[in-house]
Amino acid sequence: MAVLTLTPGRGEGTEASGAPVAADPAPVAPPAGTLGELVHRQALGRGAQVYAEEARGARWLAFGDLEQWRTAFAVGTVAPGTTVALSVADPLQCAGALLGAVAAGLWVAPLDPATPEDGPSGLGSLTRRVGAEVLVSDRPISVSTSLSCPTVPVASLALRARSRVSDAPAPTATGSGGIVLSSSGTTGAPKVIRLGQDKLLHTARSVVAHHDLSEEDCGFNPLPLFHVNAEVVGLVSSLLAGARLVLDERFHRTDFWALMERRRITWINAVPAIISRLVELRPGESVPGGIRFVRSASAPLPVATADRFEASTGLRIVETYGMTEAASQIAAHPLSAPRRPGSVGRPVGTELRIVRDRHDPPPEDRADGSWQECTPQECLPGEVGEVEIRGPSVIGAYEGGGHADRFRLGGWLRTGDLGRRDEDGYLYLVARTDDVINRGGEKVFPREIEEVISADPAVATVAVVGRDDPELGQVPVAFVVLRGVEGPADAAEAERVASRLTDALARNLVKSRRPAAVHVVPSLPAGATGKVRRRALRDADTPILRTVACV
Repeated sequence: MAVLTLTPGRGEGTEASGAPVAADPAPVAPPAGTLGELVHRQALGRGAQVYAEEARGARWLAFGDLEQWRTAFAVGTVAPGTTVALSVADPLQCAGALLGAVAAGLWVAPLDPATPEDGPSGLGSLTRRVGAEVLVSDRPISVSTSLSCPTVPVASLALRARSRVSDAPAPTATGSGGIVLSSSGTTGAPKVIRLGQDKLLHTARSVVAHHDLSEEDCGFNPLPLFHVNAEVVGLVSSLLAGARLVLDERFHRTDFWALMERRRITWINAVPAIISRLVELRPGESVPGGIRFVRSASAPLPVATADRFEASTGLRIVETYGMTEAASQIAAHPLSAPRRPGSVGRPVGTELRIVRDRHDPPPEDRADGSWQECTPQECLPGEVGEVEIRGPSVIGAYEGGGHADRFRLGGWLRTGDLGRRDEDGYLYLVARTDDVINRGGEKVFPREIEEVISADPAVATVAVVGRDDPELGQVPVAFVVLRGVEGPADAAEAERVASRLTDALARNLVKSRRPAAVHVVPSLPAGATGKVRRRALRDADTPILRTVACV
């Protein structure tokens, strides 16, 4: 089966009430038009200027190269509106193809380049799920693969574009196309989500304005480009700001701070799993002075980890909250205000409210089979409820129309996250609705336990999940990864630290909220961005180095 093969571009060759909380009144970034118009405008004004560069090599991608990628798709045989699956391991090629295809009016479905060819999670299955009509890849695909989508030779398409650059059509002003993503599936079956250009650009404008990004900035992104965070916060926001972006294929701890200094990094796009590994400076390491902040996303950041990181490095943590259904960022800490421990900040470019448990009447309650959604009751400051959002970046439906119960009248989306607000409208997340543990009728939030355990400096990461119990229904159990504890030879140290953790839990939590046991494990199952897959942790036979019961 013929498969598209990428050709390098030029640079590569070498609120206090219960009312919804609106976005912070940050300065609004200049209008961007469509992504195609933005790429075209930046190419005209910054053609030879470096847009993206690889972290550990000499290759780069200029702003003008993005226009070349747009041209390659715009003058090819792939019609506007086509859905193109993208499975490309090289970050520079992936960035160029992704932005160029969307700028040309295509729908792009970025896939994990490590995806196997066949099987239930293989390329054939994923391309069908996202509705791909073309596959773009930088690896040879076996003729026996289960792929069924038509193919186009991208090499000839790119050559044709380069030989007829003057014939390239003007950027479309309609803003068709966008990104097609599948949710992580950490709490259930993956959902397919289409994010149009308008949603991507709205979030990018909010990121640029809130983080005060400019052409003087250089971001560092070690997160995967098949994830919405890297795509919008990294690629599109840097493009909009006219800034430079350094791309790494994954996070490397070795010589990390030296790399930040060599590349003149001013901000880092990170996740808690990365921040946890940077808490302690190694011998001979020093933190460069030009870094303005480290952005944390994807999962809750333990308060103790954030405190230790800031004390050790002197850098500012900006904790944020987002989801694929909102084109990434929903809320973020203001740069101008001190960090509020445990908070993910205030809404940015998105409206947010917290509501009590819903009580929608079922369809059979009406003789004609219809039903009227009840108006939810909004929570007061300090009261825990479900987070709901709406705004220009928030989707109104999933691909295929499933999961209609997630969408309320008035454009509100139920996020599935539980949280509370303080008197100033700062959001504090406590759990996913699916992760709340019902212990004999009492709700136990995993994060409350995780924060106590994370306060111990020997803890690298922790996850608390519910375990079935014949008397109480469920009890919490903690799975803990310890620094320097890797296998059976470290069992004595695991026993010592685990016993210390149970003592801390006894001091800080009432008995009904303590975990039934603390399991020391070598690692936790996690996704590409480091988010713990709690369902896999509950279901899988996780190797346990040591277990200490809590009393």
